[in-house]
Amino acid sequence: MAVTERGAAAAVETVFRIESARIIAGVTRIVRDVGIAEEIAQDALVAALEQWPRSGVPDRPGAWLMTTAKHRAVDLVRRRETYARKLAEVGRSLEDVPPPEPADADDIDDDLLRLVFTACHPVLSAEARIALTLRLIGGLTTAEIARAFLVPEPTVAQRIVRAKRTIATARVPFEVPYGADRAARLSSVLEVIYLIFNEGYAATAGDDLLRPALCEDALRLARVLAGLAPDEPEVHGLAALLEFQASRLAARTGPDGEPVLLADQNRARWDRLLIRRGVAALGRAGSGPYAVQAAIAGCHATAARYEDTDWTRIAALYGRLAVLTPSPVVELNRAVAVSMAEGPEAGLALVDRLAQAPALRGYHLLPSVRGDLLERLGRPAEARAEFERAAALAGNARERALLLDRAARLTPPQP
Repeated sequence: MAVTERGAAAAVETVFRIESARIIAGVTRIVRDVGIAEEIAQDALVAALEQWPRSGVPDRPGAWLMTTAKHRAVDLVRRRETYARKLAEVGRSLEDVPPPEPADADDIDDDLLRLVFTACHPVLSAEARIALTLRLIGGLTTAEIARAFLVPEPTVAQRIVRAKRTIATARVPFEVPYGADRAARLSSVLEVIYLIFNEGYAATAGDDLLRPALCEDALRLARVLAGLAPDEPEVHGLAALLEFQASRLAARTGPDGEPVLLADQNRARWDRLLIRRGVAALGRAGSGPYAVQAAIAGCHATAARYEDTDWTRIAALYGRLAVLTPSPVVELNRAVAVSMAEGPEAGLALVDRLAQAPALRGYHLLPSVRGDLLERLGRPAEARAEFERAAALAGNARERALLLDRAARLTPPQP
């Protein structure tokens, strides 16, 4: 059945947001170039925008986009002239494409994971790896990545363009590496999987608080890595952290998609299977940064009621995390835990010390936390101003609405 042009466009945008990483990964296996693969994925999106208003949205729209993209990729390879021209732009030729590596007992058939390792190759700077992976795997726009890392949008755009060019010029193979090469890239891979999950768990922009598909992809990749590198404690630390965090996804939003604060969540909706998986992974996690974050998440996940949360232990764990990975954001989280363990005055003193931190300038959670502490201290006018300031800084519509609602509840009634 045909659909309106607007309805088709909305369907295409939704499906492409969910499926783009898999499409790019699948096409990269054919053309061996992430830049060209991204272009072909965009071509498939344009084809859907042209055809779906006439033919209707397919029963399996993600499969339609993947099939269309792969057909275009094969056509591109077959049209040697066009293909050679495309590859000449990045300094390669068709004959330069290396043959597939022979199968290995340690190999896995996962194009998405191959794409992550390709984007995390050491020929790229750390900033470029993160930006490129969030673009290709996370499906984030340049503006969203810029907001997430508090850097100018043109800077992110340049990083992504240069990263794709560098990977093509260096002829980085599309593979999950072995041995020392894998170990060298593992920390970057863990970092981007963590960031992808975080974007799904609390979207930096848009109308929805959650992007569950990103959480699912990140969790699956973490599990695959845990099987691929069973002797790496931090891999299990990341897996444990994501299992615990994912266990609470269903309870984080209400019927209309509005955010539900931790204290108000229905813990009966938490996924006990994921919590058990988190506990098991945490037992193999060691004492690195991801393991410490997993231990913090585990304190929340295993507390039967909000009132049972061991805030003293959480504050201590944040103190340990601040030593391992010092950052103002960690200190802000520690301030929240301290406020719950020792009272809002103690937390506010820590938050006020962070007020001038350059990394938190424009970070909406700083005034949000400060507003919460001021409200608990019985200073509603100051709290309202902080919630309004936080709302002005928030990029996500759902978070903005929550903050404005909290501010409105503190507004004195009109005489």
